[in-house]
Amino acid sequence: MDLFDHAAREAAQEAARQKAERAAQGQRAPASRAPAGRSEVDPRAHDFDEEPPEPDERDAGVLTVTQLTGEIERRLKDLGRVAVEGEISGLKKAGSGHVYFTLKDGQSAVSCAIWRSRVAAATRTPLEEGQRVVCHGRLDVYKPRGSYSLIVERVERRGLGELLARLEKLKVDLREKGWFDRSRPVPDMPKCVGVVTSRDADAWRDFLRTRSLRWPAYPVRLRHTRVQGPGSAQDVARAIAHLASTGVDVICVVRGGGSLEDLWTFNEAVVAEAVWACPVPVVSGVGHESDHTLIDLVADHRAHTPTDAAQTVIPDLRERRTQLERHGAHLDDVVDRLLEGRTRRLIDLSKRRVLRDTRWLVEDRARAWSDLSRRLRLAGESRLDRAARTLAGFRVRLADRSPVVRVGRARERLGRVGPALQRSAELALSTRATRLEIAGKALEAISPLAVLERGYSITRTADGRALRSADEATTGQEIETILHAGRVRSTVTGSDAGSMDGKGAGE
Repeated sequence: MDLFDHAAREAAQEAARQKAERAAQGQRAPASRAPAGRSEVDPRAHDFDEEPPEPDERDAGVLTVTQLTGEIERRLKDLGRVAVEGEISGLKKAGSGHVYFTLKDGQSAVSCAIWRSRVAAATRTPLEEGQRVVCHGRLDVYKPRGSYSLIVERVERRGLGELLARLEKLKVDLREKGWFDRSRPVPDMPKCVGVVTSRDADAWRDFLRTRSLRWPAYPVRLRHTRVQGPGSAQDVARAIAHLASTGVDVICVVRGGGSLEDLWTFNEAVVAEAVWACPVPVVSGVGHESDHTLIDLVADHRAHTPTDAAQTVIPDLRERRTQLERHGAHLDDVVDRLLEGRTRRLIDLSKRRVLRDTRWLVEDRARAWSDLSRRLRLAGESRLDRAARTLAGFRVRLADRSPVVRVGRARERLGRVGPALQRSAELALSTRATRLEIAGKALEAISPLAVLERGYSITRTADGRALRSADEATTGQEIETILHAGRVRSTVTGSDAGSMDGKGAGE
């Protein structure tokens, strides 16, 4: 029977006892306080099925534990119904149908219960870990332990708690960085497995138990660290980095189940960063199958439990033996088939003539050798003959290209070419003299001096410009007339621009 089932049963019993006790105390006069050190607690005070005996008159001021608990219960009930705001943690639905959780804020926590008969009416929407809610109900006391709890009758949702809100923001940031997309394969046969957890935790014992079942002597290296509480996230991150530097092939980060706060170490950014930076694959085995942490998303492989993590990285010795036996049997079959084939091959060869009569083999090899020798001799003679012919050709070509021969040939050609060149030169000179004479006569015929000799003259201005028309002359202008013999200088007194027939108007 769980805690709150006891509380429900005892609540009704204690209410009746307290009522009777208050009535009895009202009829008795108050007793004097007993001296210190003389009070005794009736052992039967722990028997919750009987009314506690009345204390001795001398100890009337001393309460039994049951009386104290009853007084606390009475005062808590005097508060009536209360409304408490907080964050849900450690949410659990029992097999009996009751719902249990812890309502907490930054400094305190209170146990809460919703009886099976009130679950449907109390919760309009399903409760979630980390939800911020307002719980309406009454306070009750569990007398065997002297603890109190809130019996919830109605729950009002106030949105996600601060922890979950922070976690969701961190998930969005890491998803944008691509930290959730990597999935490196876990080695099938790692040389050494690293484990990050507390040596005193159940997770470590579960890991060792699984190893003893699968491969008892398999190499496992533990890095002890805190997995809960302030500063534990930094410890886990350092443990991961340390194990990665020791040569392990895979790292398992394991922890048992718990509430959201208990597992919050594995939701910290520093742990996620250490997993992402780890050079070897990381297997996350935090909590139970229903627990989800940030490290599960960043790790290369998520195991539902520490036991599942051990099964993931530690090979099963029996399976390996079975595989080896299967491979060995297959290898034996292959060897047997190979030997059988080689045996048949040898039997076939033994039946051939070459093995039955070795003399035939020697004679065959001798014939092959003789034939090869003859072919080599013929090939050698052929190559020597070709080389001799080639050498003779080289000698002829070399003699033909001798400097003495070439100089003699050049002299012979020079003797033939010299007279021809002389005749060609004389003919060319004669031809050019004739042409020069003709050109001189032509020049002489068109020379200005020849024209002047026939009675013509040239008139020029003082600046040397020839006058072609009377219009170009001006009165008073000095001109020069060039004759065949001499020059005449004059001044223009007038001009006649008429025709050349002598009938102009001016003199």
